[in-house]
Amino acid sequence: MNAHARRIAALRERMRTEGLAALVVSQGANVRYLTGYVGSNGTAVVGHEGAVLLTDSRYAVSAREQVSGAEVVIGSRDLLADIAAAARTHAGDGPVGVEADTVTLGWHERFCARAGGADVRPVRGLVEDLRIVKDAGEVATMRRAAAVADEALGAVLGAGIVGRTERQVALDLYAAMLDRGAQDISFPTIVAAGPRGARPHAVPGAEPIPAGTLVVIDMGAIVDGYCSDMTRTVATGPLPAPMEEIYRVCLDAQRAALAAARPGITGGELDAVARDAITAAGHGEHFGHGLGHGVGLEIHEAPGVRPGAERVLEAGMAITIEPGIYIEGLAGVRIEDLVILSGDGHDIISATPKELTVVA
Repeated sequence: MNAHARRIAALRERMRTEGLAALVVSQGANVRYLTGYVGSNGTAVVGHEGAVLLTDSRYAVSAREQVSGAEVVIGSRDLLADIAAAARTHAGDGPVGVEADTVTLGWHERFCARAGGADVRPVRGLVEDLRIVKDAGEVATMRRAAAVADEALGAVLGAGIVGRTERQVALDLYAAMLDRGAQDISFPTIVAAGPRGARPHAVPGAEPIPAGTLVVIDMGAIVDGYCSDMTRTVATGPLPAPMEEIYRVCLDAQRAALAAARPGITGGELDAVARDAITAAGHGEHFGHGLGHGVGLEIHEAPGVRPGAERVLEAGMAITIEPGIYIEGLAGVRIEDLVILSGDGHDIISATPKELTVVA
C-alpha cells in the first residue's frame, strides 16, 4: 500500500467516527495529500469502498501521471454536477461531508441542488488532522526544502547586501532558491532593514540597505509541494547597543524554546517559554505574534504554537520556533528555525548559523 492509499484508509477511519458515508475534499493541499494531484482544478470524493479524483480536460494527462490511490475522472463542463453524482454514488443513502472551511456559500448551494436530496454535512479538520504528523517521506522532502533555503541565503549574503535595495535582495533570494531546486517560494520573501524590520510582515522596499543596522530576512522554499520556513537577522556593521541587546534577548529566548520543544508539551506552554524570557528582559510588549506554527504542504498549518494553544505536540509534527522583538523607530529581530519533533525531543532542519553575523 503506497502513501496515498494509506492516507485514504486513515481518512476512512475518521469518516466512520464522524458517521460519514462519503467526503468531498476540495482544499488543494488536502487533495494533494490524499491523491498526489497537483493541478488547480481538482476535487476528491472518498467513500468507504472507493475514491475518485475529478478534474477537467486540461489536466487529463498530468492527473493520470500524478494520482495514486484514486480513480481519475475527467468531468464534463458542469464539473460540480459530476462531483455531486460521485458523492451520491459513493455515499448511497448515507451522509456526505463537505469541507466547511474551503467551500463558499454559493458552492454549497449549487452542490446541494445537484446532490438529489443527499444529507450534506459541513465538516472541519478531517484531512488536516491527518496531515499534522509527517511521515518519513514528508520529512525528507522538507529537509530538502530547508537545505535549498539555507544554501540560497548563504550565497546571497556572501555577495553582500549593503547598498542594495531590500527588493533586489529578495529577488536574488528567489532566484537562488529556484536555481537550487525549489519549485517556488513558500511565501513572499521578507527583507527589512533598520526601522522597517520592526514590521513583522514588511514588504521589501526600494531604499538601499544601510550599514550599521539589523536586517530581518524571512524566507522559504517549496520542494515537491512541501514548504520550508526560516528567518535570520543579520547586522550590516557595528550596531548601537540597543540593537545588540534585542538580538541577544531574542536569541536567548529562541534557544530556550528549542530546549523545551518536545512531544508532550502544548503549543501554549512552548510559546510561554520564549515569551516569559522576552518579558523578563523588559520586551514583552515588543513580541506580539505567536511563537510558531505548523508547516507542511502549506506554510501555515496546524498545530499552532501561540498563547493559549491547547493541542499537545506529538512526534512527527513540523513546527517553527520564531520569537521576535520589534521596536518601532529602531529595528526588529526575528530568529526562526523549522524543527521536526521526535521521540527524544526535536531535530532542527534549518542549518544557517544564528549567532549574530556581520554582512557587508
